[in-house]
Amino acid sequence: MTSLNIPFQTIDWSAVSPTEHAGVTGMAYWQTMQFGGLRIRYVEYSENYLADHWCEKGHIVYCLKGEVINELKDGTRSLLTEGMSYVVSDGLSSHRSVTTESGAHLLIIDGDFLKQ
Repeated sequence: MTSLNIPFQTIDWSAVSPTEHAGVTGMAYWQTMQFGGLRIRYVEYSENYLADHWCEKGHIVYCLKGEVINELKDGTRSLLTEGMSYVVSDGLSSHRSVTTESGAHLLIIDGDFLKQ
């Protein structure tokens, strides 16, 4: 694994332009900071969002607001509410996000360090 040196800095998320990502239903808005092989995202899912793909990437996810259902391809579902997290390495699950009427705000960290 390559060493990544990131100097001290603050992130003003209000100054990071969002990108829009349509789901099967609803929208996801990503504000992304990229540091070499490390990606940090503030993600807002609209109400009734359903991801348009199964993700194989690893993530560290922290729910800041609302709630999100994490659905695995095998049908297993888990609910993240405010203050909860999930972690998974690359290639260890096929997962997608689903929200209810509340939508969700998440902090998502992923990158090369989660590769098997």
